[in-house]
Amino acid sequence: MNNTTIIGIAGGSGSGKTSVTTEIMKNLQGHSVALIAQDYYYKDQSHLSFEERLETNYDHPFAFDNDLLIGNLLQLKNGETVEIPTYDYTRHTRSKETITFEPKDVIIVEGIFALENKELRDLMDVKLYVDTDADLRILRRLMRDTKERGRTMDSVINQYLNVVRPMHNQFIEPTKKFADVIIPEGGSNKVAIDIITTKIKSHIRNH
Repeated sequence: MNNTTIIGIAGGSGSGKTSVTTEIMKNLQGHSVALIAQDYYYKDQSHLSFEERLETNYDHPFAFDNDLLIGNLLQLKNGETVEIPTYDYTRHTRSKETITFEPKDVIIVEGIFALENKELRDLMDVKLYVDTDADLRILRRLMRDTKERGRTMDSVINQYLNVVRPMHNQFIEPTKKFADVIIPEGGSNKVAIDIITTKIKSHIRNH
């Protein structure tokens, strides 16, 4: 296998995972770095009717095809180019379009359940958990879903109370214990991001 460094970044919806990822990628200029969003790996649901697809709980670990994600990461570590799936949110199933992905010095795997699966965790050289207060997370999700996804405020709040919050407490929050570093307040925590970046650069040099 080659010397690819794999970084896992987990945390609840609206915690600031994406901003942390962006800052780390900026700080790793000079290395080839790429992001694999766990959201690419929602399971294919083409065998289900559209009505059945609408019932999918995207905040449950079972929604993700971790076997495919793990297989793709192993291929990349072996120096192979892979075709990464994409998801069609309008049809609620996997798209026919794929993304051609080449091996990199650093691959960041980012998603709410990035640290939930042991086999996936075991591939990671550095594991991070972005820990942000629930009130900030719901406000960010509310703003995103109403502005970018055309959702109503009531639907976002109902989904949060009935699905997102209980799934977070049951499945996401417990994965904090697997993190090497817990980052409070997401991308605004420059000190934590600088320390983590230094650690990642050290790992790259040693390998």
